[in-house]
Amino acid sequence: MDRFLIEGGKKLHGTVHISGSKNAALPILVATLLTDEKCILHRVPNLRDVRTTLKILEYLGKKITYQNNTVVVEANGQLKNNLPYELVKQMRASFWVAGPLLARFKEADIPLPGGCAIGVRPVDIHLKGFENLGAVCDVKAGNVIIRAEKLTPAQIVLRFPSVGATQNLLMCACLIPGETILENVAKEPEVDDVIAFLNKMGADIRADEKGRLVVHGKTALHGAEHTVVADRIETGSFILAAAATRGDVTVADCVPEHNAILLSDLREAGFTLEVTDTSVRVPPYEGEIKPVRVRTAPYPGFATDLQAPWMTLMTLCSGTAEIDEDIFENRFMHAPELVRMGANIYTEKSVARVTGVKNLLAAHVQASDLRGGFALVMAGLCAQGESEVERIYHIDRGYENLEQKLAALGATIRRYNPDKDEF
Repeated sequence: MDRFLIEGGKKLHGTVHISGSKNAALPILVATLLTDEKCILHRVPNLRDVRTTLKILEYLGKKITYQNNTVVVEANGQLKNNLPYELVKQMRASFWVAGPLLARFKEADIPLPGGCAIGVRPVDIHLKGFENLGAVCDVKAGNVIIRAEKLTPAQIVLRFPSVGATQNLLMCACLIPGETILENVAKEPEVDDVIAFLNKMGADIRADEKGRLVVHGKTALHGAEHTVVADRIETGSFILAAAATRGDVTVADCVPEHNAILLSDLREAGFTLEVTDTSVRVPPYEGEIKPVRVRTAPYPGFATDLQAPWMTLMTLCSGTAEIDEDIFENRFMHAPELVRMGANIYTEKSVARVTGVKNLLAAHVQASDLRGGFALVMAGLCAQGESEVERIYHIDRGYENLEQKLAALGATIRRYNPDKDEF
């Protein structure tokens, strides 16, 4: 399997351009199942999860053209309403097809999903929502079978503001005539981007003064053209990498306000940032990195997907920082690998205490999930000597052309497969 070889100790410098958001692109691609008309999507990142989603759409009966980050989705015969486990096991987002398929066929048969091993992320919020809309949900032999004689609009209160459940239920409600109201919904920018695309398709989704999402369902939706919003997690990741390496990097083509909490925490840690409407510059900083406590929370709180790279930054702070992971259990699997690189980290349940060290050490480590993988790459960039990061297929799920972008910023990084390549 591929791995990264990283020669650390170099400050990143230059400009990096942010790709379209993976977490917006995936549900937007899935939303094309709501119509038989052509949909054109721009700024779709070339990622493993995106390619898996395109395979899912093709299996279900869509014709796909993907070139230069533009995807064209067209009808290609009768749609199917079921998926094989071989496709679903590759990522959790595959379960999002349940909403559109249920809306169109009143039946969907989907295996329970796979994805990063960062704890249990149940689909019960999705299923409870479908039941409120009139469906019956059964789990048999690892498959979720969702059926409804008739779907009816409803008022649904999510027990947790789940991004996936919010998007899944929105897609389903779009084709249920009448008014459906979703409360305690996710407010992430990716959800807003999905709503923007659905409304371009002819849906009627609005947020009311109470923050609820009100859907006036239609009998049919039409094709649309849309450009995916910038990836706020990639944005934050490069900002943190620039800070940790004490570099001088401009992160361009982004939406800085989507990372407002991160930028505030970085300023508290001592960094001076130059922010415009579409870019963030991290200038050179030679002072001490101050320890800052963060607690992950749904948007607009500190993003759980930035917890791992933030931990890498805090390994170099001048005291002890605390990180509270309140979204996913078992999401500190990168911590032992960082310890192998000389970090001083103590974890207990959902809390990590990070005492800064002067330098990280190059080591052979392995990624256990997507964002933890980036945290290890980031550590490799900071460490003196050559680090080797295995299982980078996790990283490929969420960062487009990562080694090329880092190399353009002056990093020495290359992809290597020990079974194929030679030194």
